[in-house]
Amino acid sequence: MQNKNTDELWLSTLRECNEVQRRHLAAVRAIESGWGGVRKVCKLAGMSPNTVRKGIKEIREPKKKGCKKEPMERLRKEGGGRKKITYKNPKIEKRIEDVLEENTAGDPMSKLKWTNKSTYTIDQELQSEGFKISEDSVGRIIKRLGYSLQRNRKLKEGGNTQARDSQFRYINRELKKCDKQNIPIISVDAKKKELVGNFKNNGENWLKKGKAEIVNVYDYAYLSSGKAIPYGVYDVLKNIGFVNVGMSGNTAEFAVNSIEDWWKNIGRSNYPKTKELFICADCGGSNGSRSRLWKYSLWRFGQKSGLKITVLHYPPGTSKWNKIEHKMFSSISMNWRGKPLRTYEIILNLIEGTTTRKGLKISAKLDKKNYVIGQKIEDGEFEKIKIMPHRINPDWNYTLN
Repeated sequence: MQNKNTDELWLSTLRECNEVQRRHLAAVRAIESGWGGVRKVCKLAGMSPNTVRKGIKEIREPKKKGCKKEPMERLRKEGGGRKKITYKNPKIEKRIEDVLEENTAGDPMSKLKWTNKSTYTIDQELQSEGFKISEDSVGRIIKRLGYSLQRNRKLKEGGNTQARDSQFRYINRELKKCDKQNIPIISVDAKKKELVGNFKNNGENWLKKGKAEIVNVYDYAYLSSGKAIPYGVYDVLKNIGFVNVGMSGNTAEFAVNSIEDWWKNIGRSNYPKTKELFICADCGGSNGSRSRLWKYSLWRFGQKSGLKITVLHYPPGTSKWNKIEHKMFSSISMNWRGKPLRTYEIILNLIEGTTTRKGLKISAKLDKKNYVIGQKIEDGEFEKIKIMPHRINPDWNYTLN
């Protein structure tokens, strides 16, 4: 029992030693054990006999006459240890770099050009060419060559930067004019469609441990009780929002009806003397700059309300700059994060319960009307509209009289 405990203590000490100390400690134990000591130590510690004999030689060498032991500054002699694969085969590093560059250069018929450049695929390609290399070695060489794992970056916003910049300056000027003259200017857009039911909603909430919301595993449409399409109207000057939650389709008619509901319920009372309305919208979707139904529906709304309506579209690819996105929709998303949108009532309450430190107030209503997708306006009907394109970017800026 005592020998067993001694062996365990010795092994635990051995594990804490570095390479040189380990073989010296094993050598001392082998010398103490006498005949067959090397074999016993190797069996106990799982070491190579050559390593133990090397330790014995290193311990006994200084005792030889005229031999002086020098302090060791490194564990191995210079040049010791296994040679790197790039030392054995200098061509392998160049071949790996060639493989990586085949994304943009090289033979267009190369099969590897059209595969994912993982360390596994590169390793398999090199082995098929006769190189002996592991996947880990490929990864180390790739990092040494200056490569790293990187994602796509969303920075390119189109080539017509001059028109885009002039449009933003124009929208900014119009905003200042409306502010001085107390003309309503609204930012409009549709939020992402949501399935109504017991489905997972991304985000986290503070709940007691083990009391997480239990929701469906699958987000199939047939498990839902319908869909919710929030179309928002944000009053830029007064920091007031309105959301019309549709149940059928995100059409141009639905978008204009949402604006009309805002005007009847909120806008008309906040701007009783105004004869104009400015609308900031994205270039695509239900309120797209090329949509005939959007313009025709706005013209009809203008006829009923007596308003002169001016529309200013944000350039393509710049919807994130639309004020409704970061002034209202982002706050709604934060307010209902992690909460399953089980019913329309829950959706409306969460929207209306959204506030910000700057005093944002939002009202919401449910729109049960069925909107037909794919509705078209014929040439004869569209010609009735009086559209006045603006001098600056006429495709994006126009007034409906």
